Amino acid sequence: MCHGGWCFAGLTEQLRGHGHVVHPLTPTGIGERSHLLPGGVNLDTHIEDVTALLTAEDVRDAVLVGHSYGGMVITGAADRLPERVDSLVYLDAVVPAHGDSCWTLVSEQERRWYLDVVDTGYGVRPLPFFDPRATPHPLASLLQPLRLAGDPARFRRRDYVYAAGWDGESPFTPVYQRLRADPAWTTHALDGGHNLMRDAPGELLKILLAVPGQAGGV
Repeated sequence: MCHGGWCFAGLTEQLRGHGHVVHPLTPTGIGERSHLLPGGVNLDTHIEDVTALLTAEDVRDAVLVGHSYGGMVITGAADRLPERVDSLVYLDAVVPAHGDSCWTLVSEQERRWYLDVVDTGYGVRPLPFFDPRATPHPLASLLQPLRLAGDPARFRRRDYVYAAGWDGESPFTPVYQRLRADPAWTTHALDGGHNLMRDAPGELLKILLAVPGQAGGV
């Protein structure tokens, strides 16, 4: 939420250095794209951001990586273009099923934050400790339920990377505990805060490099 593809800049450079094709994406209505359709942006818009990129760049065997709210987006994008997706990586993220919204999956503390909207009513204010480049996040994207046509378990691999160093209680602890007991998932716990790209980049890089196998773009 509130961040752009630039928050993956360090990882992008390192992954490309290992020969991977990487497409960091800023969703519509956020960051440098905050001027685009602020009142009409929802979860479907962000899913289409990803599917449009996969199609335009002719990406095959993609590893989709989603941070936090991004778990909603990569789940929906993989469901819509399963023939282009190899694996999914959830970075301290929500893991939705059919009919879930980000609102229904988070704690009451996060819901109170979601209701702190800017004057237009369209966007959730960035939290004070966010990167100074962060911009309001489209509220509708957090409220819209996800619609899935297929089984998310059909992809070759699904990884969950849990941030164990939250300042306070993490809303993702129940997700991690549930998936850790599921043999269909590969789980990891890193000693860092929610923004693992910043707090544990070296360990996160090792995890991402192990995921693709013979797959292509991230």
